[in-house]
Amino acid sequence: MATDVGARFRALHQRGNPFILANAWDAGSARVLAGLGAEAIATSSSAHAFTLGRPDMGHVSREEALEHAEALVRAVNVPVSGDFENGFAQDPDGVAETVRLAFEVGLAGISIEDTDLPSPKPHARDLAIDRIQAAVAATRALPRDFVLVARADGVMNGQYDLSEAIARVQAYEAAGADCVYVPMPGDMRAQAEVCAAVTCPVNALAAGRFAKVTRAEFAQVGVARISIGGALARLTQAAILDTGRAMFAHGDFSALSGGASGAEIDALLASQAEVTS
Repeated sequence: MATDVGARFRALHQRGNPFILANAWDAGSARVLAGLGAEAIATSSSAHAFTLGRPDMGHVSREEALEHAEALVRAVNVPVSGDFENGFAQDPDGVAETVRLAFEVGLAGISIEDTDLPSPKPHARDLAIDRIQAAVAATRALPRDFVLVARADGVMNGQYDLSEAIARVQAYEAAGADCVYVPMPGDMRAQAEVCAAVTCPVNALAAGRFAKVTRAEFAQVGVARISIGGALARLTQAAILDTGRAMFAHGDFSALSGGASGAEIDALLASQAEVTS
């Protein structure tokens, strides 16, 4: 991997030419996604929590998230970004420390949201800005590039409207955030408003109703990167649910005949093992 993985990651962020940031949940899924052509991998807080038998939102510790992220960094030869919830801290200094620790495990960047976890309620805007300012100061002190994404999650969580989200991401950009993110802003018109409101790269989420939006349509409104969050992990869970219900309720194993080819998976895993060895 290139020495300055952060610079390599930053170069992927181009407004109107979005790359797909593929969220993985273990070394195997990360290697398969990279083998299929993902230019960068991200952790997913929800998908990681599922692997630990826990619900999403505030049920994974910073230490667990760092250990998980480091395993993904070691698994692939592409940049890895951390979905680090609210920075695993309430105060700005704690968020700054999370940035430093994330850098130390080899991540190319992280995203920090403004949610006061485990509650869905947002931090007050002033505190949210202070937290991003502290994170920015920490990134600027690092010895290599590191991409900081500032998230405004209140629309998705039903806590504030689009105008408040835009005010927040504009403030985050002014504070020095490298990329901003309003997950599930409502519709594509709202997504376009977010992109028009800032000059820095914007992340969009391809999940729920936005899963029907194509890469070209995201590009048209100015998106720079497209993440999938926990959507792929949930799709995998859906296969387990549907197949499990058929097995345990009806003794029906027919869905098991439609699995992926073991040889194909083995080949993808091997291709990544070669580049990371």
